[in-house]
Amino acid sequence: MKISKYACLICLCLVLCVQNSKVLADDNTIILKTMGSLFFGGNVTKLYNGETFHGDHGYAQYFIPQNAYNYPVIMWHGIGQSGKSFETTPDGREGFMSILPRKGWAAYIIDQPRRGRAGRTLSTEVVNAVPTTTKESAVWDAFRNGVWNPPENPTIYEGSKFPSDPASIEQFFRQQTPDTGAEPRNLEYYNFMGQTMAELLNLTGESILLTHSKSGIYGWFSAIKSPDKVKAIIAFEPGHFVFPEGAKLAEIDYGLESVAKTQQPVFISEKDFKNLTKMPILIIYGDNIAKEPSKIFNENVWRISSTRALEFANAVNSRGGDVKVIKLPDIGITGNTHAPFADKNNLEIADLIEKYLIEKGLNKKDKPHTGPKRKVVKKYTIPLTK
Repeated sequence: MKISKYACLICLCLVLCVQNSKVLADDNTIILKTMGSLFFGGNVTKLYNGETFHGDHGYAQYFIPQNAYNYPVIMWHGIGQSGKSFETTPDGREGFMSILPRKGWAAYIIDQPRRGRAGRTLSTEVVNAVPTTTKESAVWDAFRNGVWNPPENPTIYEGSKFPSDPASIEQFFRQQTPDTGAEPRNLEYYNFMGQTMAELLNLTGESILLTHSKSGIYGWFSAIKSPDKVKAIIAFEPGHFVFPEGAKLAEIDYGLESVAKTQQPVFISEKDFKNLTKMPILIIYGDNIAKEPSKIFNENVWRISSTRALEFANAVNSRGGDVKVIKLPDIGITGNTHAPFADKNNLEIADLIEKYLIEKGLNKKDKPHTGPKRKVVKKYTIPLTK
């Protein structure tokens, strides 16, 4: 029997394809079904002269792996940050933007309204209420890389997993991002942020919400607004907590008057608070959290936050919820900063999160996430004449 040269070529191609697919599997290459970006939420203001202004929206970029899990992970940055927090780490390693899709989780990374690529707003007043947004020394303290109390020189905590070479430190400071408009600390704005996330959840469907620092408070309000869409919350060191009206909390020494003004808990209705019992919540803290009052603003912030976290967990769990608070040193993971997802051991942190999600039964693949739906807009947002 004669075999044509074309048949031989086909056989050779099949062999190469099999070998190539094995290489892809062996080296854990990320294979994406799609990637892209979108804006969500926002408003349209009609100006006096007939112009319009589209603003106060959020921005999301997404990375959808082939055969993804059902529920994507939406990542929300902290104060003075943007979605860059979850991209490449300051020392050039993969961030959660790559790590999660590599594991099979679709990833959405947002810039919140009035920040980064979602900076368009008519609310141009910027109120810098905390040192974290005005001083690089305060950023250093807030991320607990070490202590910087000018005019003294900054220090790095011994055993810190923050990448501390000169190039990494420069990259770290250059990722700080200013607000382009006011970021008020009141219920109206918290509800606005929660409703903005609800607009994204309408496009993504049921999702896992991952928050960091200041966005922790926005995550609570997002879950309150969309308890049927938020399947779980992973909160890295949330800055503020919500409690039901009338809750009796422990007296805390805030250390500084400026901390007492900005770090008060937020009280909401019992009905809204009970929405937080409808999804599992994991709260994660890193290392080197102060145990005593300090004259440094951000040393007080995380001491207070980690205390309130336990009260929050008790309040939710006593109502039938499922909140777990992890302090990484307590489980043998030491040296982590305020942003464990960008530290040298971020692969270990990602494994920790994935293990939790699997324990909660969220690693389903019967309806793989394939990307966001396209928003349906029935009316033009400009006075278009056809």
